[in-house]
Amino acid sequence: MTRTIVLDLAVGSSRSAADAIEIAAVARDTGVTAVRLLDGDPDDVLDTTVVAAHLAGRFPESHWIVDAPTTHNAPYNLARRVLSLDRATGGRTGLALRAGDGDEVSEATVPDRTATARHRRWAEYAGVLTGLWESFPAAALLGDQATGVFAEDTLIKPIDHDGRFYRVAGPLDGPSSPQGRPVLVADARDDLDWADVVALADAVVISRAQAPEAVARLAEAFERVGRRRADIAVLGRVELPADDTTAERTAARLADWAERYGFDGLELVPTGDHDRLLALLRALVPRLGPSDGATLRAALGLPEPIGAGS
Repeated sequence: MTRTIVLDLAVGSSRSAADAIEIAAVARDTGVTAVRLLDGDPDDVLDTTVVAAHLAGRFPESHWIVDAPTTHNAPYNLARRVLSLDRATGGRTGLALRAGDGDEVSEATVPDRTATARHRRWAEYAGVLTGLWESFPAAALLGDQATGVFAEDTLIKPIDHDGRFYRVAGPLDGPSSPQGRPVLVADARDDLDWADVVALADAVVISRAQAPEAVARLAEAFERVGRRRADIAVLGRVELPADDTTAERTAARLADWAERYGFDGLELVPTGDHDRLLALLRALVPRLGPSDGATLRAALGLPEPIGAGS
């Protein structure tokens, strides 16, 4: 049985760029489905999109999920940056949008200054991202030298979003990627509304402690929203053991846990020192049967997005 295997990686003061290159190489060689680059304090962690661009240049066949919070990130700017990375990687990029506060650009024209709920901000932000990513479908880019027509402008549409947290006109200034749009990942640790997760996300990550309640709430949300379970990849987040001495038993235990809760895959959180992590990945990941695909969306087993164009 194949399943999605995502590996967490924070690059900065705790793990150097050189360490990240070694880990990414082992992730590629062992078949890790995607590497999730974690955000954090700017003094401790490097910008995830910069790290992803650097690593993708070395490992073009790998898939990447970049973390970014709503805090200090204007929706248009983040949408443009992530879509550019997705196009450059041939549709191998996703965004784990973390719930947070606002940004200096958006606050200058915020429609409702009393709106502060982080889970509501996340939902509105996620909807804006999707709208922007779908505002310039690839089919609109013609590049017809004979007629001198660069793009079919009737297919490029502004989103004209005017919500409680954001005003965003759009459209973006570049076309969609080979996977339609970047994969949007929700993190259940952000205490989001499950109906919003089901309606807006392509994937959701659930921690071990959250699993029993989260799975039940997720099932209820699918019924309320009317979306198919196959439309979203559900991943269980677990810490790796400190060494590889029990890799076979660990793989069996993780597979049983994923099956018990109906998870489509696992997100692995590294522990231990660098050399032990590399050894553990080599011993454990192949036993988990990681999935792969030409795009991140395909690797996660997700359908093509509706509305992104082609």
